[in-house]
Amino acid sequence: MSRIAHKFEELRERDETALVVFVTAGDPDMETTEALLLSMAASGADLIEIGVPFSDPIAEGPTIQRSSQRALAGGASLRRILELVQRVRSRIEVPLLLMGYANPIHAMGPVAFAERAAAVGLDGIIVPDLPMEEGEPFYKECRARGIDAVLLAAPTSSRERLKQLMNKTSGFLYYVSLQGVTGFREKLTEGIAEKVELARSFGKAPVCVGFGISTPAQAAELRDTVDGVVVGTAIVHAIEEADTPEAAIDAVAKLTESLKAVLKGSRSV
Repeated sequence: MSRIAHKFEELRERDETALVVFVTAGDPDMETTEALLLSMAASGADLIEIGVPFSDPIAEGPTIQRSSQRALAGGASLRRILELVQRVRSRIEVPLLLMGYANPIHAMGPVAFAERAAAVGLDGIIVPDLPMEEGEPFYKECRARGIDAVLLAAPTSSRERLKQLMNKTSGFLYYVSLQGVTGFREKLTEGIAEKVELARSFGKAPVCVGFGISTPAQAAELRDTVDGVVVGTAIVHAIEEADTPEAAIDAVAKLTESLKAVLKGSRSV
């Protein structure tokens, strides 16, 4: 059983919804990212997505785009991020996933990446611009080495597409709650519960919802509907607004704690 599968089983036993948090590696620098990963894990994060900065992050809103620009300007790279995973792996029990675009992986080489990622203890990979069909050779290399390949579904995904995605994804299915890019939203998109239930009817993979979830109140709305909520923009925004790395770490820890607090307790699913 993978570390991700074990985490969701553990959460089900505790009647909790998973908190999945996202941070852009290298924003504002790799040392601060390392401290942030340790702090988020200690503050209640159940899974952590480590964003690989990219010059053209098509799925990201302005907040995460700016974080990518800052990280790239500071010298962040896929190799350095894998080295970061290696440094923190023995100090963090929660699953660690990379979320990034296909180009840096292609530049390293899919097999070389999968081998290196497995060696440093990475648990999962999410590639927004590499769909199921095109990505299968790469995802197969990852799965063969114990790395879960998490696929994404969208509000526009048909019944047949959802069925295919649930059968192919590993770790969990990432359900994108809205059309468009990441960012703050005043309220959640209607119909999420129905889409999640439809996806669940096609397989047993946990379903996590992301894009547009920024506050504890929004996370609480989804607690009884989904297996996990993904929060990224709010985390990155807290880092951007902080005056010092220490202030960023403190702000993110407090946000993580407040988000996780509403995901505990009795669930109806």
